[in-house]
Amino acid sequence: MRIFVTGGNGFIGSVVVRKLLQARYEVRCLLRPTSRTERIDGLPLERVQGDVRDADSLRNGMADCQATIHLAGLSSWDEIDSPALKQVVEDGTRNVLQAAVDLPAHRVIFVSSVAAVNGSDKPEVFNESSEFTLDDPELKYAHAKRNAEIQCRKALAQGVPVVVVNPAEVYGPSDTAFVTAGNLVNFARSKPVLVCSGGTSVAYVDDVAAGIVAALAKGRPGERYILAGENLTIRQLASLFLQLAGRRRKVVTLPNNLIRRFTQLAKKFQVPLPYNASVIPYATRYWFVDGSKAQRDLGVMFRDARATLAPTIAWLKQEGHIA
Repeated sequence: MRIFVTGGNGFIGSVVVRKLLQARYEVRCLLRPTSRTERIDGLPLERVQGDVRDADSLRNGMADCQATIHLAGLSSWDEIDSPALKQVVEDGTRNVLQAAVDLPAHRVIFVSSVAAVNGSDKPEVFNESSEFTLDDPELKYAHAKRNAEIQCRKALAQGVPVVVVNPAEVYGPSDTAFVTAGNLVNFARSKPVLVCSGGTSVAYVDDVAAGIVAALAKGRPGERYILAGENLTIRQLASLFLQLAGRRRKVVTLPNNLIRRFTQLAKKFQVPLPYNASVIPYATRYWFVDGSKAQRDLGVMFRDARATLAPTIAWLKQEGHIA
């Protein structure tokens, strides 16, 4: 089978590409002229130039492939408030699905997020069938992914065998954009380590990539599969990092209302912040999920938080990002 991959040069996508090649799939990657490709350089794959925002380039790239893994998304938190969010996440997904409508039995794996499943103000564990109850307009990424999933359901009704996977917060080496590794760097640089009341489910990049590839063969069209390991509060995440990194620091939990208000005022008066303001609506909520369905149906396993963070920390030290 020849698999068309969008976002194959990214943090998760590059690991997916390697696993596809190991499984002897032929791989064709959609790449923009400005795409950084060091993660996939030297791999035996086909490159085609294009963009998920360009429907013609998608149709041309997908034409003689049997399936598409759609990973393309935003590469940093700085793009959350930009037009790229809707253009890439929502419009790009629509373009992929519309191209698939005209290709008989062309399977699509849409890589969504647990942010599209649900979040809460108090610890609560969600699964694939949980109701999405978030109405906070600041959760733009969550809503964009949710809207893209709605498009997947519409495409399913048009005959596209589409499967949705929802990765949790993914850690691992080569997170050069610091999408999640940035959290660990912030912990390393803070004295004391300041955290909020919130939580996340963590997953190792290789386990998530294995889940995506497994969905290609084993996922049932119309189903969602959460790709997630251990659930941790932000305080637990910080404490585990400090333990693994060999640091003795005090961890202080600040009230969420204080953090949110301070961030809003800083944005209003353009005061520089030591963190990305777009992260706060997510960090001050709990994104606890249950990944057992993927383990059961896709045959994948997710390592615990300690085994997830350890190689990430080793990579950060090796690259000189933390001492």
